[in-house]
Amino acid sequence: MYQKIKDYIASLDSHIDDSRKPILDQLTSYIRDNESAKLNFICTHNSRRSHLSQVWAQVLASHVGIEISTFSGGTEATAFHPNAVAALRRAGFEIQAGEGKNPKYKVSFSEDQKPMICFSKTFGDSVNPKENFAAIMTCSEADSGCPIVPGAEARIQLFYEDPKVSDGTPEESKTYDGRCAQIATEMHYVFSSI
Repeated sequence: MYQKIKDYIASLDSHIDDSRKPILDQLTSYIRDNESAKLNFICTHNSRRSHLSQVWAQVLASHVGIEISTFSGGTEATAFHPNAVAALRRAGFEIQAGEGKNPKYKVSFSEDQKPMICFSKTFGDSVNPKENFAAIMTCSEADSGCPIVPGAEARIQLFYEDPKVSDGTPEESKTYDGRCAQIATEMHYVFSSI
């Protein structure tokens, strides 16, 4: 794992709000009960929260030596938002962008691991699992707009406030960095509890 990401993880505030623990504990239990668990993080546009969750879950599972596979999707596809990409770069990830309206990003966290390929897609996209996975709903809009996720054996409502509220404002980087850190902290709690 890149040293900057190790340092980032070491600097995380370990405090988890008590109201969040029961939801996070559901995710911990699912992973504990399912060897080589598959996790599909789902939000509306698969542009911010679901990607940050997918990436941090994979990294923190690797950090503690747990084998899982992470995925992400939306109820519709747009693009992995540049502000979310920038927040991950500031956290220490090496990211190569492709081209086009919905580029494929190679997101690396270690010289010993293949990069994750991140791009916006629907939760049912061919790269995502079709059965025996947990659907982790990262936004209430996707949760209410998608009452059934075909093939999911578990559904967990792990909502995050959308950092897009700060797009184009002086608070933009701070908001994205805060959401990135919140998700990293909560994934650290999940995987450290297994």
